[in-house]
Amino acid sequence: MRERISELEARGFQVIVIAPSKGTFINQFLEQFGPFPFPILGDPSREAYRGMGHKTMPKWKLLSKAAFGFITGKVKGFVPDNEKQKEFVMKSMKTQNVYIQGGTWLFSPQGKILWKHIDESPENHAKIADVLKKMDEVKA
Repeated sequence: MRERISELEARGFQVIVIAPSKGTFINQFLEQFGPFPFPILGDPSREAYRGMGHKTMPKWKLLSKAAFGFITGKVKGFVPDNEKQKEFVMKSMKTQNVYIQGGTWLFSPQGKILWKHIDESPENHAKIADVLKKMDEVKA
């Protein structure tokens, strides 16, 4: 999203990211992978995640998908080459709930849900092209 933020904002939308982590962990993430042209807010209690219907993938399923991806070569860039980023990713896998799946939501300025996509698995993120199309549709 950060690479295409101007396309999103040109449609009159603001990007806000909610992460299931504390602010201190988000700041560590930003140190390694930032900056981002949008705010990243924390939901350490995961109230928003649960309240919005996000899913937690069973540990065995996510680990088997990761193993299959490594074996087949379909998972690339999962662990960064940069040593500090790699350390952060490995720490995240040990200390954070990496099984929670995300989603993409479009809201009106009044807070009405215009569209949503709840990820079923790590590879099931909403594609930016689809999000842009939905933005155009709900603005029409």
